[in-house]
Amino acid sequence: MMSKKELVIITGLSGAGKSTAIGFMEDIGYYCIDNMPPELLTTFVELLSRQKNGKTAIVMDIRSTEDFSGVIDILDHLEDYGYEVKVVYLDIKTHIALKRYKLTRRKHPYADRFNGDIEQALAYEREIMTPLRSRADFVIDSSDLTGNQLRTRLTQILVGEDKDIMNIHVESFGFKHGIPNEADFVIDVRCLPNPYWVENLRNKTGLDKDVRDYVFSFAESKELLSRLIDLLDFLNPLYIKEGKSQIVFAIGCTGGNHRSVAIAEALKEHFCKKWDNVSVNHRDIARS
Repeated sequence: MMSKKELVIITGLSGAGKSTAIGFMEDIGYYCIDNMPPELLTTFVELLSRQKNGKTAIVMDIRSTEDFSGVIDILDHLEDYGYEVKVVYLDIKTHIALKRYKLTRRKHPYADRFNGDIEQALAYEREIMTPLRSRADFVIDSSDLTGNQLRTRLTQILVGEDKDIMNIHVESFGFKHGIPNEADFVIDVRCLPNPYWVENLRNKTGLDKDVRDYVFSFAESKELLSRLIDLLDFLNPLYIKEGKSQIVFAIGCTGGNHRSVAIAEALKEHFCKKWDNVSVNHRDIARS
């Protein structure tokens, strides 16, 4: 039986963090649409259901309508298209929202209607958003949450486990070709014995068994790998707490052919035992 696709509706009050939320959803692999008019929702989902997109997130709020009374019926029928629908409502205390508007100097969508009185605009917005708040599967009060804390809360309610959200990429490289710009963490393994100086290993790479065996025949290589694993196992959950959904570990040696490749492969093998989304790339393995 085919599993249902996911459709997450992000809604709530202005200033409550919907932009942060939809940015996070995009980072973790959702196809995202901002400011979807409710009257287009059924047509959009009907078209989308024919595609292979398994996870979709839509922001729906007062920018496109003031009447949410019909949205509830629409949401209740979207499962007919094979979607599991979840509604996440972001709330915020009025005095916090007022502070945020003052700091950012952004204009509330209803500011002109109430002659610039943001407090009245927020009160009216709360009133017309009541049907969606009542329908919400999850209500998050973002008043006291930082952006990273909001991402963590969304992870807890939508993703479940850290291993599902974090994307770990390990990349080997050669320092003589430059450090990868995308690297979050650079590890220099030029301190290890170099297979390049062994004639029968020079034209091979760290993907070859005899090169790997040579690299890890030294106690310092095994010790370095063990210490790196301990460090990175400690860091990854901390990166998730800070709202990161992707981390790039770059492992460098002189040319990027031997030591860095062997260590990167060993790290990938370790990470694959604990995380779902792990990849490896050997940037300079074919360069001399």
